[in-house]
Amino acid sequence: MARILLAEDDREIANLERDYLEMSGHEVVIAPDGEQAMKRIGEEKFDLLILDIMMPKKSGYDICREIREQIDIPILMVTAKTESVDKIRGLGLGADDYIVKPFDPMELVARVKSHLLRYERLTGKNGTTQEGKEYDADDYCIEVGGLKILTKSWKVIRGGEEIHFPNREFELLKYLAMNPNIVFSKEHLFERIWGYDYMSDSATVTVHINRIREKIEEDPKNPKIIETVWGAGYRLNIR
Repeated sequence: MARILLAEDDREIANLERDYLEMSGHEVVIAPDGEQAMKRIGEEKFDLLILDIMMPKKSGYDICREIREQIDIPILMVTAKTESVDKIRGLGLGADDYIVKPFDPMELVARVKSHLLRYERLTGKNGTTQEGKEYDADDYCIEVGGLKILTKSWKVIRGGEEIHFPNREFELLKYLAMNPNIVFSKEHLFERIWGYDYMSDSATVTVHINRIREKIEEDPKNPKIIETVWGAGYRLNIR
């Protein structure tokens, strides 16, 4: 059973979403505004967050920005806006998915199930963090550009310090690193990392590539590790 925080200021909508999620076997905690959501996140453990973008006191954008580097669990953004820039902004802040109001509650349940299963499969976690996990000498390590990418323990290390990567960013970096010097189109990467059933488009790949570059490149505006091959896609260089 997953424990889910539902941050939604419309009580009627929140109760409906909670009922559907609880019928699917999840435990749901409702936060009616952004400040209460932040308080609950700071005090309790959750397996997935559902954040409404437009909330009193603190927006879903603000919450995602503040917690993404500390908490590595799936984040779904709920919005009444349909403009691509709003969706890209949420993904750029580290959200894993978005869903546009109005929506069928069963669609939300399906999205939640998909992200929980994918998160478990990718990280080997079951609603728990890897904080305090010791380095495994048998961990498969890929070294590139001064980075150590530990594919088993889901870590990226540079100069002895771990760099935090949310699961989507890590999976994308790992895939490129395990297939070096090969150009992959945005469409290929999107299908490989997000899957055919993901309700977005290949622009999501660009957002995540930019976030990865900010963490691993000496000069993100002139990347050397993950190179853009114009008109073709992206390539991770290992020489």
